Amino acid sequence: MDNQKNLILAVTFSILVLIVFDFFVNKPIREQAMTDSNIAENIGEGLDPKISNPQFSIEKNEKVQEDRVSFDLGRIQGSINLYGATFDDIILKDYRTKVEKDSEPVRVLFKENSETPFLVRNGWASTTKIDLPNKNTLWKIKEVESSDKGLIELFWKNNQGITFQRKIAFDENYLIKITDSVTNFSKDTLNLSNYSYIQRKNHRPENKFFILHEGPIGVFNQELRELSYDEIEEKKVITENASSGWIGITDHYWQVSIFPEAGNKFESNFKNIKDLKNSIQVDFINKKIFSLKPTETISTNSFIFVGAKEVPLIDRYMKEYNIQNFDLSVDFGWFYFLTKPLFYALNYLSLFFGNFGIGIIILTLFVRILLFPLANKSFKSMNAMKLLTPEIQRLKERFKDDKTRMNQEMFNLYKQKKINPAAGCLPILLQIPIFFALYKVLFVSIEMRHAPFFGWIKDLSAPDPTSIFNVFGLIPWDPPGFLVIGIWPILMGLTMYLQQKLNPPPPDPIQAKIFMMLPFIFTFLLATFPAGMVIYWTFNNILSIAQQSLILRKQKLADS
Repeated sequence: MDNQKNLILAVTFSILVLIVFDFFVNKPIREQAMTDSNIAENIGEGLDPKISNPQFSIEKNEKVQEDRVSFDLGRIQGSINLYGATFDDIILKDYRTKVEKDSEPVRVLFKENSETPFLVRNGWASTTKIDLPNKNTLWKIKEVESSDKGLIELFWKNNQGITFQRKIAFDENYLIKITDSVTNFSKDTLNLSNYSYIQRKNHRPENKFFILHEGPIGVFNQELRELSYDEIEEKKVITENASSGWIGITDHYWQVSIFPEAGNKFESNFKNIKDLKNSIQVDFINKKIFSLKPTETISTNSFIFVGAKEVPLIDRYMKEYNIQNFDLSVDFGWFYFLTKPLFYALNYLSLFFGNFGIGIIILTLFVRILLFPLANKSFKSMNAMKLLTPEIQRLKERFKDDKTRMNQEMFNLYKQKKINPAAGCLPILLQIPIFFALYKVLFVSIEMRHAPFFGWIKDLSAPDPTSIFNVFGLIPWDPPGFLVIGIWPILMGLTMYLQQKLNPPPPDPIQAKIFMMLPFIFTFLLATFPAGMVIYWTFNNILSIAQQSLILRKQKLADS
């Protein structure tokens, strides 16, 4: 290896390769046949959540066939369409669509008559010919005895004397527990199974971020499945059988998931909705068949998660309800074993200091301290190479016509100075997973969304809004997107340039020109990245410059 510049370039491309692999590599999936009549799901027993000041009211929309029961609870509000007992109207009270506090709250589920319907339904399937509730069934609501329980009770009775009851219980966050009961007042024995499904129509993830999965997702027997719309549209139906897990649809920060009570075997399906573009359904059906004799009642539980992907909350649900690998809905990537601990460290520091940006800086400092021995070894090797650069250059000029002799003399020089040119390689390679895991944490954490830093940075999840091309706002002109290069990206580019100056220069003039351009290229590239990532990268560069400068100074004093 002639110099460590080539190593840095190799490492940079290695990181890019890791990112590309994180997006393109998927585990194999199995395809099985399924019919609509087989859909069925599990529903839950009564829950008694303590929610402050809940309100329930009935609404009727004259334009469409709707009767609604509305709710306004701890962290969510919305309504349920009594036709089909459909969840299609839920907003998150704690999150806004824009950084301004008076902007619209985030809506997760959308009504069926909207442009992009996004809904959840539960139901029953039977091998017996009976009248079952469906999406057009008008459920009736029971009066809630105590409104502070956050409980909605529905019922419906068919012409055969079979009564269906449904309890919908909200907890204080984003989990909805459903208890479905059936009482058989007919003369026949019934065979029943329950199901649940999520439908999302006229929507396809933009996939702007190739390191983050958005769309259909599920865990089946500890195995994660992340599918694209193209896969589902090509295969029409993709089926998974499991004894544990969950299925859902995820966005960058939000998700909607359904799952049966722990211990129930179920069949799940990812399917394309026929004759509709960019429309999918994910569902599960309980494998258990309930045999219901006359006068008997059966009951079963299932759950719906509709909300923000808050890791501590998801972890709590995973433990409390035994939801297998529910935390994989947060795309921590290949380095999960590093990414999740780093998230908790960053979350703790952010809460402790009261600022997510400060948390990023302190965490970066801790990581640098942790990696100090490895970085020291790498920087010592690079700095030693830099001090030898003049001698190496003289050898190359002296033996330019005899490469064998030149390599031999360079080897002798390294041996004499006790320098291993490749000594910095392993320490840098060992740091790649940690830095990539940090990058993932900053990218997927909802805690960074709309989190302010200082000054002009009002949202760490958005790019730096300033631009050098309007003199950082002094000129009343909004430059096009590719010219929005803010203060923090410029600081990052400057620190990258200074760090580059501390490294041994490439002997090849073409390589030298390429490396001179890298800070400029990365400045433009990172201008579109979230400000939190740019702040992390800039501060990491500053710490690297300080550490490398100190080592270089010590080596010069030792040689003098």
